Amino acid sequence: MFSSFMINTWIVATLVAVVAGVVGFFVVIRGSSFAAHALPLGTFPGAAAAHLIGVNELFGLIAFAGLGVIGINRLGRRGRHEVANALSLVMLLGLGALFLSMTREYSQEVYSLLFGEVLGVGNSDVAPIAAVSALAVAATAVLFRPLLLTSLSAELAEARGVSSQRMELWFLSILALATAAALPVVGALLVFSLMVGPAAAARSLTSRPVRAMFLSAAIALITVWAAIALSYVSDWPIGFFVGTISAVAYLVGRSWAWWRTRRVGDSPAIVGSDAAVRPVEVG
Repeated sequence: MFSSFMINTWIVATLVAVVAGVVGFFVVIRGSSFAAHALPLGTFPGAAAAHLIGVNELFGLIAFAGLGVIGINRLGRRGRHEVANALSLVMLLGLGALFLSMTREYSQEVYSLLFGEVLGVGNSDVAPIAAVSALAVAATAVLFRPLLLTSLSAELAEARGVSSQRMELWFLSILALATAAALPVVGALLVFSLMVGPAAAARSLTSRPVRAMFLSAAIALITVWAAIALSYVSDWPIGFFVGTISAVAYLVGRSWAWWRTRRVGDSPAIVGSDAAVRPVEVG
């Protein structure tokens, strides 16, 4: 499990987990679970296109993530965000099907892009993923307060001179970077579970934003590490353990919040579509 050929797996999985936990916190409190689901599925055509022309998959992922961000942002200004997400997703999935049909390893490519190849990470993949991950985390840290403010109250943010539309574009861009870094490792389907499950669990356990974000990253780390270890021992797919542990973490968090509400008498308040049961403390 800690052999030399597994070192890259542990390093990259750790980077991806930290990014997913940090960005996932804002996915949850902004109620952007659909965007976190649509962007990874919509960007896998970029990897297919990169594979087709023989360049690094990460470049294709970033390019198509950018297209997804532009599509969601532009269409979202003229209508409902879930419709914009769906339209962007459908368009990009269609392109992905076309690109994948042109490759000779059709079924293998589909499987790796949807479910990841965490055990097949090469030396050349570590540096680009680390760079994109660092950029995503740095951008989140710099924009933490305006992102938090627009997540909790768009009206209050506008009153304080913070543009909600601009912050939405920045958030989608950060989400796109996180997706591009994580997709080659855990796949388009599992990026969603790794972002939402740990973050929702953390949000259930504390109302303090900074603490919740760090706790989200910690839960994501434990999820990925445990998934790798269990997969190595059982020879079952890593994706199964990532999804299962994320769901269990969320259920444990909600159970704890429910028990605390019953015991202490906290008044529940929901922030975002998948947020947990206590109000966020901005300070």
